[in-house]
Amino acid sequence: MEIFKIPITLLNSISLMFLITFLLSKTNSFKNLILNKKNSFKNKIFLAIIFSTFGILGTYYGFPIEGAIANSRVIGVVVGGLLAGPFVGISAGVVAGVHRWVIDIGGFTSVACMISTVVGGILGSIAYRYKDKVNKNWILGFSVTMVAEILQMLIVIIVAKPYPVAVNVVKKIIMPMTLMNSIGVALFILLLESIFKEQEREAAIQSELALKIADKTLPILRNGFNQETASATCDIIYSIAKVDAVAITNKSEIIAHVGVGSDHHLPGETIKTVATKTALKLKRSVIVENKEEIGCQNKNCKLKSTIVVPLFKKDQVIGVLKIYKATKNGISSVDVQLAEDLAKLFSTQIELAEIDYNAKLLSIAELKALQAQINPHFLFNSINTIVSLCRIDPELARKLLINLGNFLRESFKENEYIVDISNEIKHVEAYLEIEKARFGKKLNVVYDINCDNFKIPHLVLQPLVENAVKHGIYPKKDGGTIYVMIHEDLEHYIIHIEDNGIGFDSGAHKPTHHGIGIKNVDKRLQSIYGKDYGLKIQSTIDIGTKILINIPKGVY
Repeated sequence: MEIFKIPITLLNSISLMFLITFLLSKTNSFKNLILNKKNSFKNKIFLAIIFSTFGILGTYYGFPIEGAIANSRVIGVVVGGLLAGPFVGISAGVVAGVHRWVIDIGGFTSVACMISTVVGGILGSIAYRYKDKVNKNWILGFSVTMVAEILQMLIVIIVAKPYPVAVNVVKKIIMPMTLMNSIGVALFILLLESIFKEQEREAAIQSELALKIADKTLPILRNGFNQETASATCDIIYSIAKVDAVAITNKSEIIAHVGVGSDHHLPGETIKTVATKTALKLKRSVIVENKEEIGCQNKNCKLKSTIVVPLFKKDQVIGVLKIYKATKNGISSVDVQLAEDLAKLFSTQIELAEIDYNAKLLSIAELKALQAQINPHFLFNSINTIVSLCRIDPELARKLLINLGNFLRESFKENEYIVDISNEIKHVEAYLEIEKARFGKKLNVVYDINCDNFKIPHLVLQPLVENAVKHGIYPKKDGGTIYVMIHEDLEHYIIHIEDNGIGFDSGAHKPTHHGIGIKNVDKRLQSIYGKDYGLKIQSTIDIGTKILINIPKGVY
């Protein structure tokens, strides 16, 4: 009976489409075409061909009835429009519709079916605009298909002649076609959405890979952007991610290539591919889908697709990260996301490396400024003091010469920006021994050192002690005492430099105004340890001055 044969025939047609789609979904090329929201014009043509083919199959596998055909042609054009957009949907509708008209199967409804097929593609394309706004696209597809089938029946009744025959045909096919094709579209969309769910699972795995790669590569890139760090970074990406090759370039040449093609994609070679030049010029990612577009001059090169992502330092492109596959059209949306995420991380780390480098240069410059400001008067006074003692107390003069030598040696150390606290204390002791010889009983020194040895920036303590002598004790008529105290708690080493000199109104003056030495030390401590670790200074007129330094444990 026709009432049973029509749905069975439609079911067979839908099953064939499902089988083809299932097999296609196992290929990376088809998955990439379906998943990519920014398909190129060429990819859209491929998709239009695929969904047009489904529409044509729906015609051929239809059920003939009174000069017409009960078919599932609408499934291909509606799904094409709903999932891939207007170009694909309308193109599939036009191709499948014109095919129905040209082959003239079921002659008297050919023109009506051609028009209705195009309308189905248009309806699917309109639905494309709303697919991201609804939770369940299969319901949207079901509804659109029902509307398309009802419109098709109206068009057949209006266009097909003779009218009584058209009405009779519509009565027989409207229920099975509307119901079966609407269900078919809904199931078709659910099948294709399973590809998206698979992508989400892959994306979760890829995110984990990105975190692993970031964890291993970020410390490397903190050392700068050069051939050595780029090569180590490529090695890590290649060993963790499922890619066939990884490369990094600067603006003019390859600086690292690991994996397939490493025998001829050599570091130091000038950039030749159009894709890389485009990414550098336009400051955006570029996807290459075949070997020809990669443009490798080696005929045996197995690399057939790549994603090229620019690397930035601030707003300037400094190179690219390239992830390769050995299969044509092999770059999935997950690969794109991985490459772009890694490029952002690497760009940030390269900028941080430059900040670290500049901070190091600044620290070196500030240290040299401290070394350069050794007061000539101090040297002349020290030498004069030693000369005057040579005949009166030769042994004391000898000790002062040793202290002066130690002081100058510590002051002018090269390439040692972080030293042991014991070295800093010896430097302070050498300075104070010389000053005590000059001032005599006017200057007393008390040391209270109770801590383990630890690292500290060079030339931190001596400028503070010198400031206490010059601005605290020296102007005081009866002299005074310098206290150097170092202790520790669970988190910090605590340094106190105190004097009972003339003091100043700490509420009215900034401590950094007491000379370049104090200001320099304050800036260096903050640049190394953070803004909370600068000098803390308290002073009271005629009482004295206290300077506190906290050095966090575990930094060096």
